[in-house]
Amino acid sequence: MSPTPRRRAALLAAALAASGLTVLVTGATTPAAAATCPATASGGASVPFRTVEAECSATNGSAVGPDYTQASLASEASGRQAVRIGTGQYVEFTLPAAANAINVHYNVPDGSSGRLSVYVNGARLGNGLSVTSRYSYVDTGWIPGAKTHHFFDDARLLLGQNLAPGAKVRVQADSGDVGQATLDLADFEQVGGAGTKPANALSVTDYGATADDGSDDSQAFRTALSAARSQGREVWVPSGRFEIGSALQIDQTTVRGAGPWYTVLHGNNIFNNGSASGNIRLYDFAVFGDVTERNDGSPDNAFHGVLGTGSVVSGLWIQDTKCGLWLMNGASSNVTIENNRILDTQADGVNFDGAVTNSALRNNYLRNNGDDGLALWSNGQADSGNTIANNTVVQPNLANGIALYGGSDNTVSGNLVQDTNALGGGYVVGNRFNSVPLGGTITLSGNTALRAGALDPNWQFGVGALWFDARDQAITGVTIRVTGFTAIQSPYEAIQFIDGNGAGKPIQGVTIDGVSVQGAGTFVAQAQTQGSVSISNLTASGVGVTGTYNCPYPASIPRMTFSGSGNSGWTGTWNDCSTWPPPNSGPPQPPQPGTNLARGKAISASGSQGGFPPSNAVDGDANSYWESTNNAFPQTLTVDLGTASSINKVTLRLPPSPAWGTRTQTVTISGSTDGGSYTTLVGSRGYAFDPASGNTASVSFAATSQRFVRLTFSGNTGWPAGQASEFEVAAA
Repeated sequence: MSPTPRRRAALLAAALAASGLTVLVTGATTPAAAATCPATASGGASVPFRTVEAECSATNGSAVGPDYTQASLASEASGRQAVRIGTGQYVEFTLPAAANAINVHYNVPDGSSGRLSVYVNGARLGNGLSVTSRYSYVDTGWIPGAKTHHFFDDARLLLGQNLAPGAKVRVQADSGDVGQATLDLADFEQVGGAGTKPANALSVTDYGATADDGSDDSQAFRTALSAARSQGREVWVPSGRFEIGSALQIDQTTVRGAGPWYTVLHGNNIFNNGSASGNIRLYDFAVFGDVTERNDGSPDNAFHGVLGTGSVVSGLWIQDTKCGLWLMNGASSNVTIENNRILDTQADGVNFDGAVTNSALRNNYLRNNGDDGLALWSNGQADSGNTIANNTVVQPNLANGIALYGGSDNTVSGNLVQDTNALGGGYVVGNRFNSVPLGGTITLSGNTALRAGALDPNWQFGVGALWFDARDQAITGVTIRVTGFTAIQSPYEAIQFIDGNGAGKPIQGVTIDGVSVQGAGTFVAQAQTQGSVSISNLTASGVGVTGTYNCPYPASIPRMTFSGSGNSGWTGTWNDCSTWPPPNSGPPQPPQPGTNLARGKAISASGSQGGFPPSNAVDGDANSYWESTNNAFPQTLTVDLGTASSINKVTLRLPPSPAWGTRTQTVTISGSTDGGSYTTLVGSRGYAFDPASGNTASVSFAATSQRFVRLTFSGNTGWPAGQASEFEVAAA
């Protein structure tokens, strides 16, 4: 949560009409055309489900997006795309792995609700599943630059049977169902059986709690917690839904459920600790809230307050609360928060609000959070010695994926942040929100940002996939080390340095080493304040405008000084500090069919003749060319497209000059997703090049997703070497 004073938001209207959708599990169907699949990235959390994007599935619905515009529906979708269906339309997902459960990320029009009627091989299951706009269309007028947002929500269902990989799960709007829905994706999961009561545990049902009856179970839980603590035993919560109408306090006690698909605690603030010594352990249950607005004066969080020392929160599914966990009210240390799913919160996923030390946030999956996904906010006291590791944050729609607001000696490693929206970026390190200033050594290693960053509506310029902000005070006296950072398809700049208050406070002590920038809408680095940073071993491709924007504000202060070595693909500086790049250099859009994906990309060869390097084959100039080592067939030429892309055609060109006589080159075309294992796309064959017809040869093949495309030359009737002036790979 952006920690600034808030005013209470107006209640959302909830005039809900009865209607629904249909889910079918069927055999083969006739697929319809779908939108282009978005790029994916590795890293982040290891999760028990597999996600399938709606736009990558068979559908007779209509594509929504791609669109990065704030307050557009597509801008909040994974991949910035989704599929809209109306009556008679569907999205049919193909299961990538065995599953018996589905969780759909969806949107319905404001003020509507309905049911997901469920059919497995034609048989209707139970009472179906509800969909609603109740938790969507949120307004936070007190946040400058905010617009109506938080459009999506999740609905889950146990299918009642085990489905094999390749099974088809259809989500369809039938007559009488909700008139319109937009489907972003579906998570498919093989859910195990419900857990059983530990031998020495005390069940809440023995103290008067009753599942699924709608009555308030708070007092029964309170009594069970007290008894368990006094006897040194666990609290067991069996399968079913239990209503928690008033918050529980907990200390030195374990609460264990039968699993997050089985045990549900329903309430807006389940646990609220004004103080605690620690050893609190929360395992294996779901928390579902009913928070329809964001009120920062109300602790509408699954857990709020202090966890003390040595506590563990693991295996929780948290949805539709304000925040997942908000740690405050005192010191917490050696806390572990891991293996949780935190979805559709009105504000942060997890926030360490000061005085949290030596704790770990690891292997959590977060999606559609209404503010920062994961934040360390050193509010009054420093967060220190903490680790944020191997988490996935998808679509935080009003702030950053992962945020370090002050603090010391914290580490962020192995995370994936994807599809961030306005008022934030991917990863931020800054002295913001009156935090205890950054100190010690801050380490960011092995993190990935996919389509992270956005146009800030207040600043009217882009925010980076990785950014550093000296808003409250200069970033000095701290060591900040960034290694192994990957930025893929950044809508604007990949890396940014700024004083968010526009006072020109310096940024020092930042060392960045080993970065891969694979597509940036504007710049690799955008510096808007003074200071000195080191950037080394950065490789960049697909840069929208030029390498660097270095225009400090105010203009009277010195420019940022960049040092470092071993960089490639990062050249040029934006020279006109009075203007921003034109709009057509903004967010990258998926390539249109036929687009040459190879131009300007990294390329290598098994050998080359002096003066004719492989880069000549992707420079867009048909007069320059690559020539392999002579008299040494076979020879290879390999282009890295930067990310896995759908392709269906390769075109080879030689210089369009009569001096280049007719010749035939024998070539095999292969592809790879990882650069290690290659699959033949087109077997060895001869391609004729005739200057009378432009010295061009093309071959089409079935659409396939590949990142690396390799040509293997085994013969040339015109010269004893492989030759190519342009190596083009067409988007499918």
